[in-house]
Amino acid sequence: MKPRPIPAAARPSDESLQALAEAIASLQDAGEVVAFLRDLCTPAELEAMVDRWAVVPLLLRGVPYREIYELTGVSVTTIGRVARTLERGAGGYALAIGRCARPSARNTR
Repeated sequence: MKPRPIPAAARPSDESLQALAEAIASLQDAGEVVAFLRDLCTPAELEAMVDRWAVVPLLLRGVPYREIYELTGVSVTTIGRVARTLERGAGGYALAIGRCARPSARNTR
């Protein structure tokens, strides 16, 4: 399928995206972020984000796409999209995963 350009009206403005980022950054802990995300996103949107995030550490460890699919149930297409974003994106995945790896930034079980 040929990609279609996203109409300008459908894209978030830089100001709107910045406002959303500031709202998320203002939250105090993971529990508050979860509450915000549950209010902001549909269950399907939230599931898509959770799926993408689950794939990141596996890709960084070099796990093959098929194995990631078997472990997570996330489609190979989505896995590929996340891999491309890790390589050519804005660096947000790497930044977040680096901070989550620090003991002070996560709950240890």
